[in-house]
Amino acid sequence: VLARGLIILECFSEEHLHLQLRELAQMTGLDKATLLRLLNTFIEYGYVQRSLDGKYAPGHNLLRLGALYRSTFDLGQRLQPILRTIMLETHESVAFYIREGDMRVCLYRENVSRDVRYVFEVGTRVALADGGSASHVLRAFTDGSSPRTEEVLKNGYAITRAERSPELASISVPVSEPHGRLLGAIQITSILNRQTEAQQIAAAEVAIRTLAENGFDSRPTRITGSATL
Repeated sequence: VLARGLIILECFSEEHLHLQLRELAQMTGLDKATLLRLLNTFIEYGYVQRSLDGKYAPGHNLLRLGALYRSTFDLGQRLQPILRTIMLETHESVAFYIREGDMRVCLYRENVSRDVRYVFEVGTRVALADGGSASHVLRAFTDGSSPRTEEVLKNGYAITRAERSPELASISVPVSEPHGRLLGAIQITSILNRQTEAQQIAAAEVAIRTLAENGFDSRPTRITGSATL
């Protein structure tokens, strides 16, 4: 019963804020009698509301649960100070990427203030196949599709020099909760002629240390099979 109820709630989205009973029946595969029984329970407890035109929509209690979730786990609030610390210590721009299908997406960033620098933009999407150190980390710890997976898993970081751009060098480390699955990758990007490979590795060590000091891990449990994070 609980599983069927959750299936109903998952039908609602930004594209489907208001749904008729027949639409819910089509989306869930449940018969209308079962749907009505479950919907009435949700309405009673404030998880679903029914408008005058007969359509159903998310209820006010979901907002309360969402607020509770954000107060106990806000990844951005936890990661942003870490990115800033890494940026201040390495004097290079830093970003946090997650995997979405075959893309990597920049969720948070701290851009360094230098005359010549690489600037991250939140929301930037880059195809994993296009390479870059964050791409190698995300692929290594999800489906293992990076050609450098073995190296990444062994070293705990991915380093690139002039891979995506002849002017840039980057190094990335994985981010997870302690002994947990991969959350994403922190990438530190510099101008190629400004950092040696040894300096890049030192920057990765700054990131790994800072993550540990703030309750994160940089050795996530590897996930087998394709994953979207």
